Amino acid sequence: MASLSLRHIYKKYPGGVTAVSDFNLEIKDKEFLVLVGPSGCGKTTTLRMIAGLEEITEGELFIGDTLVNDVAPKDRKIAMVFQNYALYPHMTVFENMAFALKLSKTPKAEIKQRVEEAARILDISHLLERKPKALSGGQKQRVALGRAIVRNPKVFLLDEPLSNLDAKLRATMRTELTKLHNRVETTFVYVTHDQVEAMTMATRIVVMKDGLIQQVDTPQTLYDFPVNLFVAGFIGTPQMNFINGALEKKGEDLYFNFENLTIKLPPEKASNEALQEYIGKEVIVGIRPECIHDDNANLALYPDSTIEANVEVTELMGAEIYLYLHVGEETNLTARVPNHSQSRAGETIKIALNTNRLHIFDKETERCICH
Repeated sequence: MASLSLRHIYKKYPGGVTAVSDFNLEIKDKEFLVLVGPSGCGKTTTLRMIAGLEEITEGELFIGDTLVNDVAPKDRKIAMVFQNYALYPHMTVFENMAFALKLSKTPKAEIKQRVEEAARILDISHLLERKPKALSGGQKQRVALGRAIVRNPKVFLLDEPLSNLDAKLRATMRTELTKLHNRVETTFVYVTHDQVEAMTMATRIVVMKDGLIQQVDTPQTLYDFPVNLFVAGFIGTPQMNFINGALEKKGEDLYFNFENLTIKLPPEKASNEALQEYIGKEVIVGIRPECIHDDNANLALYPDSTIEANVEVTELMGAEIYLYLHVGEETNLTARVPNHSQSRAGETIKIALNTNRLHIFDKETERCICH
């Protein structure tokens, strides 16, 4: 088992392209760390540098206490699981899983024991004599995982391993990967662009954009306390609503004005020192869809933040309904309400915003001023 330490890591390509900039991260032993971000943010490049498949331009990479910048991939005691499974089509499942062990001259009896144990953990013992073409996508993914497990690596690296699976199987495999991590007690570093995968599996998430770390934290902290506009918008489904407006102070009270509408902010925000320098200035307010309500109880609870909205589309999601709303001239909001909501497309309704859960962002820097 091993921890990882990435210290001031850079990846620069010829022509002045910098894929990863000043990447600093301590990954704890047995942690399930997920790198998440849009395509081109540098997450896969970072994973490949850990694996040794990409050369580190600047900085130091430690696995445990060992500096591995110049250590060959095969000697780093890591195992990588790829998006496309990379199975040998002419070999059986057993042979695919045993291949790396054969190359390292592992005794036959030990190979058999390790492969059978990995197959048992992954529930693929009945597939050991099959060839990859006779397997489903989910089964191929398990074989790819099994091939990694048999090597007893210090670190598992997984590069979007579920992206080729259908939605239902992806959900099942998320659970299986979490169980696997708990069983093998090894450090997992997992790359995905799917924030649902990140939120459901990670002990910590690294949010990346343009080769830079935006925020590193637990899933719940990222969701509740995003440090900037990008993280706030990237984490959460449906994504956070953003409203452009300005802050105004009247006496001891603080108001947010937008679209000729005024919302009174709660006392703790009115007294927040960080907001005082933004009075009279434009800001961006963020609010999660579940913090916008259309029921009478909440309308009564938040009279100072009740406004009218036009319902453009409703989506029944089973246990809840998504309301796509239009406010004023140009503000669009998404609300997540219980499935017994009476709001219908084409109606004008009253909605209440839970102002205790507002996030306020600096319009220029996009940093969060207060939660």
